[in-house]
Amino acid sequence: MTELTREQVLQALGRVRGPDLDRNIVELKMVSDVFISDGKVYFSITVPADQAEALEPLRQAAERTVKAIPGVKGVLASLTAERRQGTAPSPRPQPPAGAPASQGHAHSHAHSHGQPQPPRTKAGVPGIEAIIAVASGKGGVGKSTTAVNLALGLKANGLRVGILDADVYGPSMPRLLGITGRPQQIENRIIVPMENYGIKVMSMGFLVDEGTAMIWRGPMVQSALMQMLREVAWGDLDVLVVDMPPGTGDAQLTMAQQVPLSGAVIVSTPQDLALIDARKGLNMFNKVEVPVLGIVENMSYFIAPDTGNRYDIFGHGGARAEAEKIGVPFLGEVPLTISIRETSDAGTPIVVSDPDGPQAAVYRQIAEKVWNEVKAQSGRTAPAIVFE
Repeated sequence: MTELTREQVLQALGRVRGPDLDRNIVELKMVSDVFISDGKVYFSITVPADQAEALEPLRQAAERTVKAIPGVKGVLASLTAERRQGTAPSPRPQPPAGAPASQGHAHSHAHSHGQPQPPRTKAGVPGIEAIIAVASGKGGVGKSTTAVNLALGLKANGLRVGILDADVYGPSMPRLLGITGRPQQIENRIIVPMENYGIKVMSMGFLVDEGTAMIWRGPMVQSALMQMLREVAWGDLDVLVVDMPPGTGDAQLTMAQQVPLSGAVIVSTPQDLALIDARKGLNMFNKVEVPVLGIVENMSYFIAPDTGNRYDIFGHGGARAEAEKIGVPFLGEVPLTISIRETSDAGTPIVVSDPDGPQAAVYRQIAEKVWNEVKAQSGRTAPAIVFE
């Protein structure tokens, strides 16, 4: 069978008329970020921010047109809205599911001509009681391993749990949870999440082949995140754990702007360099007024399996000291052990593969502290987010 090409997709989209009904959406340069993987086509349509809701039928028409191309197994089209530089922000209606509520520059002012705008309402996700972000200031600190074992610890403590893998560029959850295959899509473009160990999971890794390079601009990433959050049949969950990509970029700002996060867990290793980056993550969540539920010190120490001697390879206690310094809870120390690494690589995380072991106990204790912090925060009113 002939391989599907970007040109075929654009040729088909050339039959979809734009809002003026005169030219097509390709001629109007509304189509961007066409991405093809395993017979599935992903693309975005750029529209004015204040017309996103009215142009939802245009998105549906484009999706149907591409789906009719021979060899196409599935289509995911999203609306993205980008405000032109130098123009004033328009009043934005509540966007349809999957369309970002704001695609302006992340540092745009929330005040125009000195007048405060009404607080932005962050719609919750039906059936989900709490949403927790697990974040780190830099990569390589074991954030995803911490996120999956935290989720399994919450499950072991009796909660109904889901995981959203928000790292579009480097999704880890399919491997960490030993899940293969593609999720099913039901009516109204709703996706049925994958599941293992009693945890519901959604990840871009289920939609594209492992090793595929995701070359997407910021608006496409933001739209994909909102679709994976709001167009998934999560059912009733006590908590959804969101594994954030490392750093303080579009994904974190999108989640903070558009999702009522119950709080964020920061993962760091003990050494000074990692703590410097962890502080950036802490400052970002503080700036957008998302509660920091606490800090986890990962790879805190190493116990030699042959002698039982302890070695502080990356130093020790730096994250605890940082938590005390800034006044947030210290959630616990996770040791650097071969078993955590091996079980993660095998898709059998330590909390389920060795539930009675000392490492699993550490994660369950962290999960208990996190959930207590969530309950303590639940009485607070969700604040308005202001970017200065």
